[in-house]
Amino acid sequence: MTNRPLKALALTLLLAACGGGGSAHDTTAPAAGPGDTRVAKHLFGAQAGPSAQASEPIGAYSRGCQSGAVQLPETGPTWQAMRLSRNRNWAQPVTVDFVQDLSRTAATLPGWAGLYVGDMSQPRGGPMTSGHASHQTGLDADIWMRPATRLNLTAQEREEISSTDMQRAEGAYVRDAWTPQHEALLRAAAQDPRVARIFVFAGAKAAMCETATGDRSWLAKVRPWWGHNTHFHVRLHCPPGTPGCAAQDPVPPGDGCEEARQWVAGILNPAPADPDAPPPEPRADLTLADLPGQCMGVLASD
Repeated sequence: MTNRPLKALALTLLLAACGGGGSAHDTTAPAAGPGDTRVAKHLFGAQAGPSAQASEPIGAYSRGCQSGAVQLPETGPTWQAMRLSRNRNWAQPVTVDFVQDLSRTAATLPGWAGLYVGDMSQPRGGPMTSGHASHQTGLDADIWMRPATRLNLTAQEREEISSTDMQRAEGAYVRDAWTPQHEALLRAAAQDPRVARIFVFAGAKAAMCETATGDRSWLAKVRPWWGHNTHFHVRLHCPPGTPGCAAQDPVPPGDGCEEARQWVAGILNPAPADPDAPPPEPRADLTLADLPGQCMGVLASD
């Protein structure tokens, strides 16, 4: 049985110690609000399990949290969760269902036994300690480009092996490792009505624009973005009945292929750097004040 007084005291001390505006000697109950400068990623990254609340994505994909998360089992008939030490195989129930459904589709493709699943979300969502700006509400999942040929990887193997880098020429083109099965998997994901967006490197989108046949409407959901050359990133719509979830903007009209070609042209012929341009400022860490107020309840929940 959970010792609630001790847990509450521990959380209070953690909230105070991890934030820029708190003190480890402050024993008052934490309350987020304007000016609360405690760094959110430290607090959410320290949570080992989900909140004892109803399942709900809260806030925006890059500025939120999740209550009542469920865990994708580490191994299933057609998937394995990777990098278990990160404890990021948590998400909303709709996301776990989607990943399992997509893995069953993957298992029907030649050379694939299922999926290797990368980062989803932390147990209570929120900003991650490393690696992502989004994945905060339990509605994002990274799917490895490496075909899952073995589904009996040990925990150690899942830490050591890497996915396959599919990009060539800094992302302008795909490598020979790209196969029709990759396109079929992305098509299946994009055609799922639960999916709002899929992010992949520009060369992959441009390649699919050249080879996709039949109904090409699914291409609209596939968007080029940096850093998605070893995995593709699936983002789901807010589920019905979750008013606290900030919806993704609708995809622009058209199939997005001209945008992908422009990305490729920019990679191959980048604009000259402006020597007088100031260096970009580092992205500031999100604080508790930056998140919806409900996220304090998520942190404080058993």
